[in-house]
Amino acid sequence: MSELLEKAKKLKSASKVLSILSTEEKNEALAKMADRLLSEKELIITENAKDIRAGEEKGFTPSLLDRLLLTEERIEQIVEGIHQLIKLEDPIGETIEAWERPNGLQIHTVRVPLGVIGMVYEARPNVTVDAGSLCLKAGNAVLLRGSTSALHSNKALVKVMREALADSKIPADAVQLLEDTSRETAAQMFKLNQYLDVLIPRGGAGLIQSVIENATVPVLETGVGNCHVFIDETAKKQMGIDITFNAKMHRVSVCNAAETLLIHESWPYISEILHSLNEKGVELRGDEELTAHYPFVKSAMEEDWKTEFLAPILAVKLVKDVKEAIQHIDEYGTKHSEAIISEQDENVRLFLQAVDAAVVYHNASTRFTDGEQFGYGAEIGISTQKLHARGPMGLRAITTSKAIVQGTGQIRS
Repeated sequence: MSELLEKAKKLKSASKVLSILSTEEKNEALAKMADRLLSEKELIITENAKDIRAGEEKGFTPSLLDRLLLTEERIEQIVEGIHQLIKLEDPIGETIEAWERPNGLQIHTVRVPLGVIGMVYEARPNVTVDAGSLCLKAGNAVLLRGSTSALHSNKALVKVMREALADSKIPADAVQLLEDTSRETAAQMFKLNQYLDVLIPRGGAGLIQSVIENATVPVLETGVGNCHVFIDETAKKQMGIDITFNAKMHRVSVCNAAETLLIHESWPYISEILHSLNEKGVELRGDEELTAHYPFVKSAMEEDWKTEFLAPILAVKLVKDVKEAIQHIDEYGTKHSEAIISEQDENVRLFLQAVDAAVVYHNASTRFTDGEQFGYGAEIGISTQKLHARGPMGLRAITTSKAIVQGTGQIRS
């Protein structure tokens, strides 16, 4: 029997046990997992270093290496995410709605686990713990399929997680890592409807598209982030500079980082913000008017408006009004996170209503599109689709519903 089938069968069995555990039993298991991750952080960092060295030898970009890196601080942040998750209300068993029919039937819908979730992701070993802990809290078993580039890190993390679960009510088999990262095995996983209830791809556009196009298992789609910041003519100078820099440079390798800056042509501080960004190491690629006036602004190609740079590069364009900004976002955006910086109520109202994105911001950085920042604890991903879930996906996004009908002997005539 292949590794995939063996682990999938174990997951299916484990999911049955997991689905009926109490909140207290699940939280106790998560607490053990958090403690174990901290006590084994030296092992995790040692194994992660192997992936980092291999990535450097293969010529990985700085942003990719940053996504791959686990430090003591990042492990502590991962563990803090688990502790936040423990404090969150358990959605399983929650009544969504209830009503009575004229014939006396009592109907109520409740939240139940999805079952077995297949996570497909790239060089982000933190996802291994984030996804694993979220799935377990929501009563789901999880098959983790990371990338070859993070295999040492993922094996260490899952080993530690399973060791912790072995001393809890949650079966250790509820978390499995698919160590065979070949495309052939991935293709088999995408069609494993007998054992998997849903697939969640998390990574670049190529990975997500591959899963969507090849899977027969239902897909809960996450999306890439070509995010925009629009500064209108009324924006405050320092707010515009600070939010733009934070949205672009707080962490360049993540999907909620800004990739394009749109500026109203009448904003008085265009020169100040461009010089500030340039001095802080941001490569600017602008339209013809900007390149004509600012020698440090490179000419933007058509491709630059479409690109998720994941690097200290920012495309910049001047626009006539909020409607032109919205039109640009409609054409090039990926429906992830979009921000307006403005003190004009009508511009804000129009932007927030008209922009089609999972999250829209007024006077705040796009970097807040994050499960932890939304108060969800660790997130399973950020959905840019419109079915089932949208935006940062926390616990409720990885549940489904069950209708419970109670009668007193009714039969249908």
